[in-house]
Amino acid sequence: MRLATWNVNSIRARVDRIVDFAVREHIDVLAMQEIKCKVDQFPFDRFEEAGFHVEAHGFSQWNGVAIASREPVSDVRTAFPGMPGFDKDHQGPDAPQEARALGATVGGVEVWSLYVPNGRSLGDPHFFYKLDWLAALEQYTRESLEANPDKALALVGDFNIAPTDADNGDPAVVPGFSTHVSPPEREAFAALQSAGVTDVVRPLVPTGFTYWDYKRLRFPRNEGMRIDFILGSHALADAVTGAQIHRNERKGEAPSDHVPVVVDLDLEGPDDDDRPMIF
Repeated sequence: MRLATWNVNSIRARVDRIVDFAVREHIDVLAMQEIKCKVDQFPFDRFEEAGFHVEAHGFSQWNGVAIASREPVSDVRTAFPGMPGFDKDHQGPDAPQEARALGATVGGVEVWSLYVPNGRSLGDPHFFYKLDWLAALEQYTRESLEANPDKALALVGDFNIAPTDADNGDPAVVPGFSTHVSPPEREAFAALQSAGVTDVVRPLVPTGFTYWDYKRLRFPRNEGMRIDFILGSHALADAVTGAQIHRNERKGEAPSDHVPVVVDLDLEGPDDDDRPMIF
């Protein structure tokens, strides 16, 4: 299975290049974030023509997530247990949920397309919402893997966190003053990993960013951030045979400000070459 994640920054604005990428790169499962449309506005037909089935979750021109798959999907969910909501004028645990998570099982893998809240600024209510959101994801991940330690679980998407200084090349994003690099966010990312998932791309692609701001010539100067991840349980990590960050997708006409991150999975395991030969 070839699994990819991509913050597409508006599916309707970029559907042709997204489908072309998925076909050209032989993607089996594509998790998308920031589709920026309601479900009835999603261009399902373009994906279906290319052989994909799509599950989408979106309420408006903001946020939104989707999963396109060449294989059948099951157990589709639009929130993980305990996922908080947000409304700047609404305090309390019953705030309306945003379209930031979509889970489905594909080929034996539980895949979550996740668009972690941005946080906006340190001290903003959205910042604390982000931390609460990540804490709920951590709890779900921990409980899920404690119940089934051999589950192939993939948490993929735009995490809006650069977990180390090496993941941040944007001079405007300063530790201690900016979101994405603050100690509480980095601690939340580390806590999520301690729940039983690991970055399966970093060992194979140790450098490279996944996001560059449209402003200030950030891309030509390579002043980007690595904030898009594929985090996998041990069962998923053991199946990874390759990984890529497709930097060139930031080029060309009307690109997203993020690029795809891809992993190859051998879910069947190695062939048993030690079996006796029969002539």
